[in-house]
Amino acid sequence: MTIFEKIIKGEIPCKKVLENDEFLAFYDINPKAPIHILAIPKVCVKDFDTADSMMLGRLSGFIQEVAKKVNIDKSGYRIISNIGSDGGQEVPHLHFHILGGGKLKWENLV
Repeated sequence: MTIFEKIIKGEIPCKKVLENDEFLAFYDINPKAPIHILAIPKVCVKDFDTADSMMLGRLSGFIQEVAKKVNIDKSGYRIISNIGSDGGQEVPHLHFHILGGGKLKWENLV
């Protein structure tokens, strides 16, 4: 069981930003930007490459809701999904990093 599955089950606490029946967004415990949120599906999907395109569409809308909720939708933000070990994926559960709250650089993000 991944750390994200434990967070979804409530076994590990998180600082929730937004949640619905399908997705959960919470603040990253090791932020790389003034605002750093993770958005995950509540079902285990390994990564972007194995995700269903319909679910990804709904997840995109959820991420837009998150950006509005934390007021970065107008100023701008970055979304990142790492895929596989060479891509830097550490947890084998699809997740998107939502970064914003200031001018972002490419160095040391995720």
